Amino acid sequence: MHPSRCPPAALARHLRELPNIGPSLAEDLRLLGIDEPRQLRGADPLRLYHRLCELTGARQDPCVLDTLMSVVHYMDSDEARPWWSFTAERKAKGGY
Repeated sequence: MHPSRCPPAALARHLRELPNIGPSLAEDLRLLGIDEPRQLRGADPLRLYHRLCELTGARQDPCVLDTLMSVVHYMDSDEARPWWSFTAERKAKGGY
């Protein structure tokens, strides 16, 4: 969903209500065992990313990590931002 249209994080009930999450990334979250947005609170985006790479048997695009950072941030802070606003932070941390 586009970040500007997201409900408050506390009201998000479906994965597709999360910022930057479309059908494909919703399926990736389900593959990770995440069925509800609240399960992302306090999660480690880098661990989720590595686990997704492991489960799919392929290195995921770094923008997937940016998106995971965005949804964890949203659930922890109620601030919906576009995924690309996390790219510099990922790169500063030495991420891919």
